[in-house]
Amino acid sequence: MSMETINGNLDVMGVGNASAVSHLVFSVSNLHIKAPGLVNFVLFIDDKEIGSIPLYIRGAQSKVE
Repeated sequence: MSMETINGNLDVMGVGNASAVSHLVFSVSNLHIKAPGLVNFVLFIDDKEIGSIPLYIRGAQSKVE
């Protein structure tokens, strides 16, 4: 499964020697996952993979009565 690449620029600037933080939030719609398993979201910055976030999809749980 592959998604269209999202490209953009983000400037994060601290003041003096202070560190700076920025939060990125993406809304992904129409994402269809066909079966239980692992979906991995990979973050690339300047064409370098800097991290990934695994999403584990479980199958539907049976309700026991």
